[in-house]
Amino acid sequence: MGHWVHFSEIPKAFVIGYDAFNLAFLSRFVKREIYMKILVCVSNVPDTTTKITFSADNTQFNTAGVQFILNPYDEIALARAIELSEGGKGSVTVIHVGEANADPTIRKALAIGADDAVRINAAPRDSYFVSAQLANYAKSKGFDMILTGRESIDYNGSQVAAMVGEFLDIPSISIIKKL
Repeated sequence: MGHWVHFSEIPKAFVIGYDAFNLAFLSRFVKREIYMKILVCVSNVPDTTTKITFSADNTQFNTAGVQFILNPYDEIALARAIELSEGGKGSVTVIHVGEANADPTIRKALAIGADDAVRINAAPRDSYFVSAQLANYAKSKGFDMILTGRESIDYNGSQVAAMVGEFLDIPSISIIKKL
C-alpha cells in the first residue's frame, strides 16, 4: 500500500467520470450555495506527440525520453471542479497514485487552480490497485464529490471512477457532458 504525500496544507460523495454524456438531473445534487469539498483524480500520461518505444523483448513500455502530461480528460474534470468551487464555494484537492516522477503533473494541477494535492506514493500497477488506493484515501476525508476524467489516454480503460464508487459504496456516474 502506498503512503500519502501532501503538497500543501490547505485543506457520501459522487464519483463522476467527466466528459461525454448529458445528465441534467445531476444538477439537483450540486448545490452552489453550500461549501463543497471536491476530489479530482488525475493521471500522469505520455504526451500524444511523444514517440513511444518498447523494450527489446516488447514486453515493457520504454519511458526514456517520453514527455508526460496531465491526462486531458482529467484536466477537463479539474477545470469544472475549480469552476464549482470559485468564490469560496468549495475546495479542490487533486490526487494521483504514482511515484515522484509525476510531481510536475501534480504541480501543473495546482497551477491550474487546485487548492491542495496528494500523491499516493506507489507504482500504479492496474486500475483495481489505483482505485483501491484512491478510495482508501477518500474514505475518511468527507469529500462531497469525486471527479475523474472519462478515461486516461494511455490505457483507455474507463474503470477507475466506477471502481472507486464501488469501493466507497457510493453512486457512480460513468460519463457526463455537463455538470
